[in-house]
Amino acid sequence: MIIRTGLQRTLIASVLATALTLPGIAYTCTSLLYTDAQGAPYSGRTMELPMELPYQATYFPAGTGFGSKADHHPVLSFQAKYGFVSVTTPDPLTKDLKVLEGLNEHGLSFSLLAFASTEGPKDMTEKTHAVLAAVDLGAWTLSQFKNVEEVKAALRDQTVLVTALLPLGVLKTPFHYTLHDAGGASIVIEFANGKQQVIDNPLGVMTNGPEFSWHMTNLNNYTFLSNKDQSKLELNGLQFAQPDSGIATAALPASNTSVGRFVRAVYYSQFAEKAKTPEQAVSTLSHVMNNFDRPRGITMDERFEGAVQDAVAPGVAGHSMYTTEYTSWTALSDLRRLRFSVRSYESLNYIDFDLAALLKEKSRKTIALSKIPAGATDGAKVLLAAD
Repeated sequence: MIIRTGLQRTLIASVLATALTLPGIAYTCTSLLYTDAQGAPYSGRTMELPMELPYQATYFPAGTGFGSKADHHPVLSFQAKYGFVSVTTPDPLTKDLKVLEGLNEHGLSFSLLAFASTEGPKDMTEKTHAVLAAVDLGAWTLSQFKNVEEVKAALRDQTVLVTALLPLGVLKTPFHYTLHDAGGASIVIEFANGKQQVIDNPLGVMTNGPEFSWHMTNLNNYTFLSNKDQSKLELNGLQFAQPDSGIATAALPASNTSVGRFVRAVYYSQFAEKAKTPEQAVSTLSHVMNNFDRPRGITMDERFEGAVQDAVAPGVAGHSMYTTEYTSWTALSDLRRLRFSVRSYESLNYIDFDLAALLKEKSRKTIALSKIPAGATDGAKVLLAAD
């Protein structure tokens, strides 16, 4: 669904904000890093919401100008040093494209994920100084830096503020952010308890709340995990045998909560067979990500009476008073070969964007994901033909 009117854009902003801050309706996503037999990294993520936003595939070339506006501060202007391909959505108020997911020409990837407990530091910066709005971290990191170490170093000096989704400071942008690079390093950027935190992420996994540190502590409850089936047991001379394979996964959390998905993402990204070639690795990663693919109706949430999401979120077939979260799209990134792939809910296949084929293009290219022709596989070709 493409949102065109100002009222609809404002409704979408309100829906997104409501979805991220009220119980029962959430905005979920799973991000993970997989490595092949040679240690090459590949990242995958899913995006879930109870409605479609106007998602776009966008290529930003080196030289693109960006502006980031934080509350009560001048615009922070910066120019892209590096080209990158991304999934974007228009800001409901300014129409600027906001980067949700992307990969740059040096193999740095970025993912924006929901984090309802976001609480950034107080604004202590002079109002005459330009600062970066946290929602623009995608454009800033992908356009300016080659790897996570450069991002970490830059964030020691660059002030970042958590801004609002709506006017008058209503509903602070509830996100945290994860980045991976071609060397296999990962970080999480999180705003919690009034502080900005940049955290090394040795497992490369991220979901939603609670804080990243809580998820890592929770893994202490899963030290028994193993991918080796234990299918036989003897008790008092009696032999018991599991008649099928797969018993090793019995102790994995079954729910689609952020806590359950975090543990499962660690399990699948760590234990999936190490592919011998990049092609096999991307195929393996796609199978891993299938474990986080949510069809409509698998879980339903009762509508809140009078809530704004009633105006735009479709009801579940046969249950019009309920909405359902589903996987709008899944993205895969080959961080060394610079390949970026996206699969929408309506498709079983990915469309592949070869970033190397886009780097000679000097102008921004964008196309709505819903406008990509059915059956298209060459995303670079589609983008280069776009207006």
